[in-house]
Amino acid sequence: MDLQLTDRTVVVSGASSGVGLATTRMLIAEGARIAACARDLDRLRAAIDSIDGADPARIHLAACDVTDRDEVESFIGAAAGRFGGIDGLVCNAGRSLMAPLARTTDEQIRAEFDLKIFGSWNLVRAARGALAAADRGAVVNVNAILSRQPEPRLAVTSAARAALLNLTHSMAEDLAADGTRVNSVLLGLVDTGQWRRRFEASGTALDYDAWSAEIAADRGIALGRFGTAEEVAFPIVTLLSPLSGYTTGTSIDVGGGVGRYI
Repeated sequence: MDLQLTDRTVVVSGASSGVGLATTRMLIAEGARIAACARDLDRLRAAIDSIDGADPARIHLAACDVTDRDEVESFIGAAAGRFGGIDGLVCNAGRSLMAPLARTTDEQIRAEFDLKIFGSWNLVRAARGALAAADRGAVVNVNAILSRQPEPRLAVTSAARAALLNLTHSMAEDLAADGTRVNSVLLGLVDTGQWRRRFEASGTALDYDAWSAEIAADRGIALGRFGTAEEVAFPIVTLLSPLSGYTTGTSIDVGGGVGRYI
């Protein structure tokens, strides 16, 4: 199926690993041009170089802290200048703070909200003009089911993600006047480097598959396993497609059935 992404320019933040890298790989396979950023440029370059079919002439890479407005505007300006515009934006930079409220500092709380809110808003406002000039511009905020179903073990991350979900709906309403669509993909537990590091630090005698299956059971994941980055990337790329041109202000759960809300 042709998703009509050939020669469209898509910006992806947090592209050096996990969901961001998987999304970038899928977009390249669909023929898109890529502007990708991450905090560590060397790591980003190595990751992108590992993608089959990655053409340096069609890829713009930059180190960028998405919480820094000036850095984001410089990155977006350079990407739009190089490729003549921007058609899509994937706001993916993120992390989770595994800590109950009683063990969370004020600095950690501020950092979580800073990353979740400005990690999206800085990119969207910098790219807004370019997206408005595009044919069916699209934004996808990579968020989490925690935004609707908070966990005490991730209290502040849950709250920050709820704020981003709310903001995404406001963005969708605001940018509709430009013809730009804004949607969310809400992920559950995904097998990325973050979980691999937690496994290595756990001291468990189990192998990774058994350890992750135990966590999946504890969290009530109906499919009984973690998801893969590729399983999250697919709905992201689909929402960027012009074929999704009548979809805005909504969200797609990619959580193996962990969502319990209606």
